[in-house]
Amino acid sequence: MIIGTVKEIKKHEYRVGLTPSSVLQYVKAGHRVIVEKDAGLESGFTNEAYSISGAIIYDHAKDVWKDADMIVKVKEPLPSEFVYFKKGLLLYTFLHLAADEALTQALLKSGVTSIAYETIEESDGVLACLEPMSAVAGRLAAIQGAKYLEKPQGGKGILVSGVPGTKQAEAVVIGCGTVGMNAIQLLVGMGARVTAIDVDIRKLEKLDHLYRNKVQTLYSNEHHIKEALEHADIVIGSVLVKGAKAPKLIRRSYYASMKKGTVIVDVAIDQGGSTEVSKMTYHSDPIFIVDDIIHYCVANMPGAVPQTSTDALNHATLKYGLKIANEGISKASEFMPIYKGINTYNGHITYEGVAEAFNLPYTSFLTLK
Repeated sequence: MIIGTVKEIKKHEYRVGLTPSSVLQYVKAGHRVIVEKDAGLESGFTNEAYSISGAIIYDHAKDVWKDADMIVKVKEPLPSEFVYFKKGLLLYTFLHLAADEALTQALLKSGVTSIAYETIEESDGVLACLEPMSAVAGRLAAIQGAKYLEKPQGGKGILVSGVPGTKQAEAVVIGCGTVGMNAIQLLVGMGARVTAIDVDIRKLEKLDHLYRNKVQTLYSNEHHIKEALEHADIVIGSVLVKGAKAPKLIRRSYYASMKKGTVIVDVAIDQGGSTEVSKMTYHSDPIFIVDDIIHYCVANMPGAVPQTSTDALNHATLKYGLKIANEGISKASEFMPIYKGINTYNGHITYEGVAEAFNLPYTSFLTLK
């Protein structure tokens, strides 16, 4: 199989789909790997490093798309890349289709087989390819929340930890999966007073055992969320519904009772966002203000630290990518995590959450292969 990777074109996206070490593994398995020139430079990987690992360097992305049987990316293709779609192409990347109808329709029309990192799910429920990026995003969320509390950034002028004789910042984390847990870890480490909200009592019990009285845990309901937001300085929205749109748990009506200058970091923006006013932003212009509340809604937060993120992502995605390349999608789909990762196939939606998001038909991949 011919495996290709191209330079990411999303604004301020510096990660790359394949590292040289991953290229080497594909080559050792008998595959041909083609890489767009300079695709890995922003992640610290030179063209020479790819060549040494066995890749063939192409000057233009369009030729990589044309020749490849499987494209390995980081972020979802943008509209300018839709022209490269072709029937039978395997697209292996983050997709978040439930929040992107245009991309979904383009994949269906072209007959591309798309495998989404974020819906590959192990038997224990772990989203193995999403988890490392969620860890990065959670930690960055705490850092960005603290940054935008600073007065020069438009915030209240609060130091998260405070100093003796002053108050610590109040942080609220809504959703205590991998993103939330990592955000809490850093917020506690920075000295914030943290409130964690989730519907899963087991996650709250885990937090209680880990942090004791350093973290206030609350069951997620409208009353608890609204009350917690009234006292918050930093809010991190990190609720994930696998393969579906994020629920709008932070309502605009709550803003009237929130403190001016509160920072909301909406990590769920890839799935549509946690607030009723969320809209995608970029690292170059990451915030907007609604009703005196600061919103940070960067959709590719881990792209800000590409060396860490690219390595971590490849560690997670390589084994599934090799299985797909070695066996083909029909055989590889017998492995349940990969089966769950298939979102579209030959003009059909094969992931229920995506079909439900757009009120379109769902077809089990088992009936199509």
